[in-house]
Amino acid sequence: MSLRIAALVKQIPAFEAMTLGADGRLVRDGRELEMSAYCRRAVAQAVVLAAEHGGTVTVFTLGPPSAEDCLREAIAWASDRDVDATGVLVSDPAFAGSDTLATARALAAAIDVSGGFDLVLAGRNSVDADTGQVGPELAELLGLPFVTGARHLTLTDHTLDIRAEHDDGWAQVRVDLPAIVSTAERLVDPCKVPPEGRAAVPTDRIVTRGAADLGPGPWGVAASPTTVGATRTVDASRLARVDADRPLDDQITGAVALLVERGALDARHDHDADRGTVPLHRAVADRVAGVVVEPNRAGLTRELLGAAARLGAEVVALTLDGIDLDDLGSWGADHAIAFTGLEIANEEDTATAITEWARAARPWAILAPGTAWGREVASRTAAALGTGLTGDAIELELDAAQEGLVAWKPAFGGRLVAAIRCTTRPQMATVRAGVLATAMPRRHRPTETVVPVTPRSRVRIAARTRDDDLDLVADAPVVVGVGQGVDPADYPLLDPLTAALGGELAATRKVTDQGWMPRARQIGITGRTIAPRLFVSVGASGKFNHMVGVRTAGTILAVNIDPGALVVDAADVTIVGDYRDVVPRLAAAIRAVRNS
Repeated sequence: MSLRIAALVKQIPAFEAMTLGADGRLVRDGRELEMSAYCRRAVAQAVVLAAEHGGTVTVFTLGPPSAEDCLREAIAWASDRDVDATGVLVSDPAFAGSDTLATARALAAAIDVSGGFDLVLAGRNSVDADTGQVGPELAELLGLPFVTGARHLTLTDHTLDIRAEHDDGWAQVRVDLPAIVSTAERLVDPCKVPPEGRAAVPTDRIVTRGAADLGPGPWGVAASPTTVGATRTVDASRLARVDADRPLDDQITGAVALLVERGALDARHDHDADRGTVPLHRAVADRVAGVVVEPNRAGLTRELLGAAARLGAEVVALTLDGIDLDDLGSWGADHAIAFTGLEIANEEDTATAITEWARAARPWAILAPGTAWGREVASRTAAALGTGLTGDAIELELDAAQEGLVAWKPAFGGRLVAAIRCTTRPQMATVRAGVLATAMPRRHRPTETVVPVTPRSRVRIAARTRDDDLDLVADAPVVVGVGQGVDPADYPLLDPLTAALGGELAATRKVTDQGWMPRARQIGITGRTIAPRLFVSVGASGKFNHMVGVRTAGTILAVNIDPGALVVDAADVTIVGDYRDVVPRLAAAIRAVRNS
């Protein structure tokens, strides 16, 4: 076979070089720029498939003229492997200010102008925004099936067999070409080419497409149904206390005293006692909010239902088969729509059903879980409705003056939180697990409407498995983060510490790369962002890509054998010593304080 493969890439500032200006926005001029990490896998996998099966690779990027460097890197990578590759730079001042839907529309038009492709590969997320929306929105606009998070991929006779990596589990799927697939971080070795290799790419390998080449539009801000409002920076300053010259027991005593002083061992505020009961009579006329219920996500479902109720909405739970109505009603649902006939919660078919409901019901808002499943369902729905979608929100507010939903979302590795508004209806948002308070339950049984659905099932799901629960780390008030410096055979040594703290284990990327812990417990730019009362880092170097995931932790305690490790500056206090010696004594000291 001869394949036409497209790879989508994005240029972002290197995280270590990120600086926010006085207006709270990212400063790009004069900063080091690079290809987003997930995009490197998309390019590399496109080249592998083209080399194995015969074909060409076309790399697309939407951005300013400087983004051409990403295209050069991808083309050079392909050329070094004897694969024919070209680049398309979608660049025009008219594209400035594009949100994810406007970006997807421009890329869809550029792909159409280029004649279409058998396979489009994209990074799972862009690490600067972490929305995961462009891929499924593009799939909806192009009318193609979509698979997220490909970790293992084989192609046979125009059929892909994919093992897809989700938040805390896996899906084994099969899809026929043409299709769009997003790549997991560990799918293949990343595309990386030094500057001299990129500079050697002939200029005639790249073509620029402007707004006039793609059609009448609208483009950019005019095509973006979301707007960015106020921003606030996240203060991540730390005490950075360390006294490696003191005896180990003295270090531990001092560290525990600091934890007590900062309230890091005080669990009294972990569950807000006055969070209030879900109100029964509160709905404002014409303020209907749909809540997308992902199967087997009880904790996140309760958060979303309660959030919709507190916004003063009439809450409609959008469910699949087998949902407990009394449970939905107790946490905030006034009504339930039960879509029946959907095979293993197929994302595309679920999105189609929700889209049809939304067109008829004309809801004020739709909230969905910020999971791999929820992101695809919400993104496809938003693209089909042409409405705005805020991804990965951590806070929801009501703008009473404008009857609008304000969704606050983090960006740029958590350094910035921005208020996003939708200018269209319904307003949509996906929400991270564990960030919204769960209201106290009530006694209420919602009404139910059963809606049969005829599935297309273009993505054939053979099985879904779950090897962990992402809610465990998201909800944990204390998290112990394990780095590569801890021998996995010694993980049982951490049990007394997690027991004393009432905490959960998490890990760095290198630990999950080795399979020593599930990916659901990976903390950092390409993992999870958490905000526990206390984070204890054990045996981790403290690189930015990991520690950015705990920027908003209340207190950070590090245990490291190296007094010069990066983690020292990223922590409030560091105990310098071998974890085998430190952890048992630290656990005993914490137990003594808690039992006193």
